[in-house]
Amino acid sequence: MALVFLHHVVGDLTVGKPELAEFSEAETVEAAVRAIGDCAEGAIAVWRRRGAPSQQRPMPAAEPRAARFVGMLNSLDVVAFLARAGGDHEKAMRTPVSEVVTPSPSLLKEVDPGTRLIDALEMMKQGVRRLLVRKCIAWKGFSKRFSILYNGKWLKNIDTSSPGAASSGGRPSSSSLPDDKFCLLSREDVVRFLIGCLGSLAPLPLSSISSLGAITPRYAYIEASSSALEAVRKIPQDPCAIAVLETSSDGTHKIIGDISACKLWKCDYLAAAWAMANLSAGEFVMGADDNGTTPISLPDFTINSLVEDNGASSRPRKFSSRSIGFFSSQANQMAVGRLRSIYRGRSVPLTCKHTSSLAAVMAQMLSHRATHVWVTDAESEDDILVGVVSYSDVLYAVTKNPNNVVPPIP
Repeated sequence: MALVFLHHVVGDLTVGKPELAEFSEAETVEAAVRAIGDCAEGAIAVWRRRGAPSQQRPMPAAEPRAARFVGMLNSLDVVAFLARAGGDHEKAMRTPVSEVVTPSPSLLKEVDPGTRLIDALEMMKQGVRRLLVRKCIAWKGFSKRFSILYNGKWLKNIDTSSPGAASSGGRPSSSSLPDDKFCLLSREDVVRFLIGCLGSLAPLPLSSISSLGAITPRYAYIEASSSALEAVRKIPQDPCAIAVLETSSDGTHKIIGDISACKLWKCDYLAAAWAMANLSAGEFVMGADDNGTTPISLPDFTINSLVEDNGASSRPRKFSSRSIGFFSSQANQMAVGRLRSIYRGRSVPLTCKHTSSLAAVMAQMLSHRATHVWVTDAESEDDILVGVVSYSDVLYAVTKNPNNVVPPIP
């Protein structure tokens, strides 16, 4: 096991992280669109307000912040909801987020700033997407506090060299712990930290993803000729992506694009929802019809909504793709070239070869702010899809025993 996992704690990764600003489930989808566009990870955490009842706790008292976590909401969730809503965009945009987000409290876990990095990786490998970490002024002695299960064993290391170490467990004084200042750590934060420590992870970073077993052969997909709306029924949890494939006569699958949260992150949500409801999957990712010549005109997406002005009064305001700040031209003036600029540039799938190194795939994911990379056969020139690498696969690979690396088969 690399020493970097044992000598670093979660608090080391919180340096420079902004303080958590909660997004309430009572907010509207319109507010969620802006919040998702502004967030760094492309997905927002949704919370219940303090004192709000839940199914588990009908009359909550002073419950911890992690207990109020509802789930994660990303751009694909929003586009899928708008596509299912039909043409009533105004009503859909005013819908509370609580009716859209899927409750998934297991995606977040509150951890101590002194939790070892290896323990944090173990949690994320088991499905945790965000770590809720208290922002500390100092955490002296925290790196010696082991408390989480790893490889089925309880690991503890209490420093007995100093008086009182056994009783305090390395915890800082309460004065150094703010009461309500937290930040969220994502898997991207962890991978970004690890890519700066590639030397201490050797020889794993230079090993191929196939030899490390980092390729997941099972993935969600949809045929290019199928309706894009069918992808809504196939949205997986990890990664949140559906491959759009063309099947050849010999049964192999060629990837031509994908419908994913990271590709829809900063697109025109209303235009994407219309396209998802009316186009095939191939048209959706290509931004044109099959022969690429027929213009596809989109309706003008304009919504008159009421927004609060300084919390006191409401005033009518037009909500459109222009007001989000993504595009400047009117949606109903889009032809193939304009529509292609919306989808084609964002839907060209991010791919690598099965012989690519782990370090190269990590760099791809971080540079493109992607949650996954599609893996194609290195022996084929037709982008034959063989699997996908997600953040979970990367975390499993970096913690793999180098002695268990399987040499690639020629």
